[in-house]
Amino acid sequence: MFKKFVCGCVCIIALSGCATFKTLDTDLPLNQRMFVYSGTRLDWSALTKNQAALKKIKVTPPRYPLVDLPLSFALDSIFFPLAVFAEIFQ
Repeated sequence: MFKKFVCGCVCIIALSGCATFKTLDTDLPLNQRMFVYSGTRLDWSALTKNQAALKKIKVTPPRYPLVDLPLSFALDSIFFPLAVFAEIFQ
């Protein structure tokens, strides 16, 4: 029971600051958004302190990008077919 509780808490905390959801749920117009691996790009830009990429993405990175990177990569991989579709037909 405790193991499920801890796992649920970790999932809730991770999803609340997930870079993938932040980049997909932004107020930018569709033609200015990046869809393909956008959360992973945001995390990587925050880790490498790439200010040019962070300005291009226009979303604040999560507090702990190193913790969020594997979760964002997994979610971006799941959303990959939809992201490609959105990039092609936007």
